[in-house]
Amino acid sequence: MKRANARDRASAAKDNLAPKTVDEYLAAVPEPARSTLTRIRAVIRSVVPPGTTETISYQIPMFKYKGALFGYAAFSNHCSLFPMGSSVIQVFKKELQGFSLSKGTIRFPVDKPPSASLLKKLVKARIAQNEQKKQR
Repeated sequence: MKRANARDRASAAKDNLAPKTVDEYLAAVPEPARSTLTRIRAVIRSVVPPGTTETISYQIPMFKYKGALFGYAAFSNHCSLFPMGSSVIQVFKKELQGFSLSKGTIRFPVDKPPSASLLKKLVKARIAQNEQKKQR
């Protein structure tokens, strides 16, 4: 029984360290990634519709609008965008050349994010997807 309790305590300690808000998350990110993610956040905020919320989900900043919309995060050697699926990545694959892509992730160097115009296109495409999904 002591082992389970130790595991529970370790899990609880980890949860206490996890950021509870986007501002807490960003404050813990070292430069230059913090500035990059702050710019990404501002670009996303500039195009999302009223009623969009920002939260921490899966321990990363996430925008929600009629469901999960778009996430972003910093890692030790790169930053990532999470358009919540692969379809948007497929649609913009040509414009995303040069970035490391996987099924649901766009990775980039901490100081070389996608352009604001490309990011806006990605987010607007996700908004349209979520709006269509909710109409069904």
